[in-house]
Amino acid sequence: MFDSGVGGLSIAKCITEQLPHENIIYIADSLHAPYGEKSVEFIIKRVNYITKQLIDKGVKAIVIACNTATVNAIEQLRSQVSIPIIGVEPAIKPAAKQSISKKVAILATQATSENQRFKDLIDLHHNGAEVHIQPCPGLVEFIEQGNQNSDDCNALLKQYINPLIKEGIDTLVLGCTHYPFVQKQISLIAGQQVTIIETAAPVTVQLSKKLVEREISACKTQQGQYQFFSSLETKQQEQIFSQLWQEPLTLHALEP
Repeated sequence: MFDSGVGGLSIAKCITEQLPHENIIYIADSLHAPYGEKSVEFIIKRVNYITKQLIDKGVKAIVIACNTATVNAIEQLRSQVSIPIIGVEPAIKPAAKQSISKKVAILATQATSENQRFKDLIDLHHNGAEVHIQPCPGLVEFIEQGNQNSDDCNALLKQYINPLIKEGIDTLVLGCTHYPFVQKQISLIAGQQVTIIETAAPVTVQLSKKLVEREISACKTQQGQYQFFSSLETKQQEQIFSQLWQEPLTLHALEP
């Protein structure tokens, strides 16, 4: 699994809970986070580099635990790699289906919000709902720095969410894997009348399905082992990882 930073840990946690026998290698490209403000060319270059690192480590499937990387790089990656590649896409379809007011909002990074594949996904699955795309510059940085509970982060969330509430949305999609780490604050700002949808569970289901299809699921008698790598391997990073993972972990340096 990989992400631009720590966000994908929200997906990794779900996978380890549902598929406890699988070994997980997690790579965070924190030196270059967030991807949301990077060019498409840069994102593709990093995605291909990290995929090579994972394949060199002998992985049997890859989860791109990053919405921005998925919409910008998954198609070209699948054309080069034979193992299953599972991406993360905002849950537009279930959100539009369940919305009563037929007003849905998606919180996303700048790069995701501008991506044509992402826009096509909305066109395909909006089911007659009015879809508001809200880019959230600066939000990933707070989470990457471990400042997701700060007053400044809360103020930024209010700036992005309050206008959506005024529009009458009743369903809010978290379109970035970092955002579940501020889901509690989002819920408080949005209120009980707004349903929040994230993507960890469907990604886990898809991964499990692919492993079963290829007959490469782990033996049920083993307990999965977890390794964490980062392109910004520091003690502070290790502390942020441990805080989000909710238990101490060792962070290794990603090979240059």
